[in-house]
Amino acid sequence: MFDKLIAAQQKAQEIKTRLDSITVTGEAEGGKIRVTASANKEIKSIHIADELVSLENKEELEELLLVALNKAIAQAENISQSEMQAATQNMFGDLGNLFGNNQ
Repeated sequence: MFDKLIAAQQKAQEIKTRLDSITVTGEAEGGKIRVTASANKEIKSIHIADELVSLENKEELEELLLVALNKAIAQAENISQSEMQAATQNMFGDLGNLFGNNQ
């Protein structure tokens, strides 16, 4: 049984490593603001087109940045949930076999 728990921990670490290598992007204003994040929801970079940078449009820029950030995080969340769901199904399948429930 401990072997199964260790295997589950290793699988979780593998998923985290894989999610770190997946890149998602959120854009606003037709790509003039672009946020890149890992599927682990860590922001990696922010690009703002030069034409949007001025003190006069600071509030608009902040709003667009929020849109792009939220899009990137939503993509990361979708990927993360898919990966975890697949791992959970595999783990519960293994646990069912552990207790003699062949599925």
